[in-house]
Amino acid sequence: MSVLLEFSMFPTDKGESVSQYVSQVIKMIHDSGISYQLTPMGTIIETNDMGQALSLVQAAYDILDQAGCNRIYSSLKLDIRKSKNNRLQGKLKSVREKIGEVNT
Repeated sequence: MSVLLEFSMFPTDKGESVSQYVSQVIKMIHDSGISYQLTPMGTIIETNDMGQALSLVQAAYDILDQAGCNRIYSSLKLDIRKSKNNRLQGKLKSVREKIGEVNT
């Protein structure tokens, strides 16, 4: 099974620039060993099951909560597919095979 999760999470009560908080979440994702891709508007991860993906979301919330954030916004999108793996890279490879190189 492959669970692709695209999400963003950030505090809304810490001013205009919140990169110091978002960076802590990204570090946790990086240190987790889970495959991920950082984008300007969010982060995409790939896990083997829903529980693992949702645990990562909980861990991200916990980081912001412990940092004193009182209001946190989050957006999540899930793409769940049985009997497939490595879709984080595989989906990009499929597009490249059809049209050539793309920006990532």
